[in-house]
Amino acid sequence: MALVDRTLLGPGPSNPYPEATAALAAPLLGHLDPEFLRVLDETCDRLRRVWGTHNARTLPLSGTGSIGMEAAFANFVRHGDVVVVAVNGLFGERMVDVASRYGANVVRVDHDWGTPVDVERVLAAHPEPSLVAAVHAETSTGVLSDIRALSLAVHKRDQRTLVLADCVTSLAGIEVAIDAWDVDLAYSGTQKCLGGAPGLSPFTVSPRAWDRRVQRPPTWYLDLNLIGAYVDGSTGGRTYHHTAPVAMIASLHAALGRVLEEGLEQVWARHHAAGTLLQQGLQDQGLELFAAEGHRLPELTTVRVPAGVDSAKVRQILLTEYGIEIGAGAGAFASSVWRIGLMGHNARPDRVELVLGALRSAIAKV
Repeated sequence: MALVDRTLLGPGPSNPYPEATAALAAPLLGHLDPEFLRVLDETCDRLRRVWGTHNARTLPLSGTGSIGMEAAFANFVRHGDVVVVAVNGLFGERMVDVASRYGANVVRVDHDWGTPVDVERVLAAHPEPSLVAAVHAETSTGVLSDIRALSLAVHKRDQRTLVLADCVTSLAGIEVAIDAWDVDLAYSGTQKCLGGAPGLSPFTVSPRAWDRRVQRPPTWYLDLNLIGAYVDGSTGGRTYHHTAPVAMIASLHAALGRVLEEGLEQVWARHHAAGTLLQQGLQDQGLELFAAEGHRLPELTTVRVPAGVDSAKVRQILLTEYGIEIGAGAGAFASSVWRIGLMGHNARPDRVELVLGALRSAIAKV
């Protein structure tokens, strides 16, 4: 297969940090090798710093971000539990689907796509849910929702209710503070702002949630009791569960090291600066942004396709002539919105200039 170099400026995956790419080529270690276990432990420690948590049960799950979603519902929802899900995009929709498959009585709170989650409406949906779930950074719309306000409000009303946050597109791109926000469960993916390749889902569980876990969930592979017995080396022994993706974990370890070396707040600021520059540049070209003003993600910008312009043809020109990938919209907006990501290694001014110039040229050609 011929090697093709792309600039990945869609909703994910993004181009990894060079350190993460280099780690993939390092000599392979066994999943029980003491040196690999040291790297695994350090990776979990680094994840705690990036998540903003002291949760002991913080680990990378084997699978993309969607495996984190599945693990959350499989391990913390019982048949008949009331689960309130805020739906303001595709990934809220997926939460509804996955929760229902595990027997939850799902109460969905629908919002217009492109708008943030309304905390008061979510609270009013049910007086005593077992779990409340929402997407922090909705990948389908480029909208930021206030998970801090939601979580604190839920727990002010009832400490027994668990709060689940989808942080796939937010972790290491904008502020995430699991402990300060009192979030119980959260998952992410490695292929976006964390700056790695797809394949792992960073996951974190609060002590309150762990006490409420399903002791024997209806999935063997995602049973956190079993996975934790392998990942947690604090007791001095590890029980084999599955063969860990050692190269992916080494790559995540390197990506996290790159983020922490730069400084987490500095990384957030870099994403903010790049996103602001892109959004202003798009508007200077006469294009209209999709997400609600004041709630736009810096790492993922959604822009309306101009009237009379063929969305797919523009994306094809960008890919074939410029080697740039941007994303189509999702759902009903598949042909009327573009999604442009500036995540991880791509959150840089030169990437902004590149995509703005290429997009202007591609639109002119159609």
